[in-house]
Amino acid sequence: MACLKGKDILHGNQFTRKEIEAILKVASEFEKELKKKDTLPLLKGKILATLFFEPSTRTRLSFETAMQRLGGGVIGMGSVESSSVAKGETLLDTVRTVAQYADVIVLRHPRLGSAKEAADAVPIPIINAGDGAGQHPTQALLDMYTIQKEIGSLKNLTVSLVGDLKYGRTVHALVELLSLFKAKIYMVSPALLRMPTEITTGLKENGIEVIETEDMVEAANASSILYMTRIQKERFADLSEYERLKGSFVLNRAFLNKLKRKVTILHPLPRVDEIDPEVDTYPGAAYFRQMRNGIFVRMALLAMIFGKR
Repeated sequence: MACLKGKDILHGNQFTRKEIEAILKVASEFEKELKKKDTLPLLKGKILATLFFEPSTRTRLSFETAMQRLGGGVIGMGSVESSSVAKGETLLDTVRTVAQYADVIVLRHPRLGSAKEAADAVPIPIINAGDGAGQHPTQALLDMYTIQKEIGSLKNLTVSLVGDLKYGRTVHALVELLSLFKAKIYMVSPALLRMPTEITTGLKENGIEVIETEDMVEAANASSILYMTRIQKERFADLSEYERLKGSFVLNRAFLNKLKRKVTILHPLPRVDEIDPEVDTYPGAAYFRQMRNGIFVRMALLAMIFGKR
């Protein structure tokens, strides 16, 4: 079993293929065990702190649920406005403070590289829940778990990533994991929101086939996985650019009817207008199942960080 004991979880490229397979195996075991009982008291007495400087629903609540399902406790600072951050406290001072009260910290912050800075400042593990337009590694892991469950394998995958690939931290982390399984990747985006060049270059140097296009029909027809993302208003300095680009790629029943075969649809959520609610009843619409899978994957990570798996 891969050893993650005491490790920070910061970036998609930190994992080996063997570690990913081990995490997904533990997640599957936990999912089965939770069908029999409500809690698995592996982390009784341990405290998880959630420090979220940006909004979150799924990531924060699934981490809190995961810790409580493992028998541990959870603390959080509430809103930024109600904490000492509102008084001018720095991120590192906040993290150093919270490290006195908790055994692991889940951090979301708008600044790229903030999670690494926090990890370097404290002796307890830091889990990156999103550092600006950087990385979101635990989302990528739950995405891989979902793909494995929906498709049945992580081998010979062709995946289309659609939407905001420039600022999308979920896809930045996901491509690192997909590359370990030699997936073929279509990148579908407006020219202004293409995947950063350093990422696509790195993938190609590692022998990954990458196709950049604005043709979502072509990409979806070639893929078993269609991974939609939101055009992120909060990442735009010029809101007129956002208004021009929002709705660039919309998934609806009419689009699905054009496809030659069933496709599995993923989305890290929240969605705005890129997936019409009429798609929710499509058999391949897996984004709500994907959301639930976050509990099992985050349980696995927490248990492994504390050496309990």
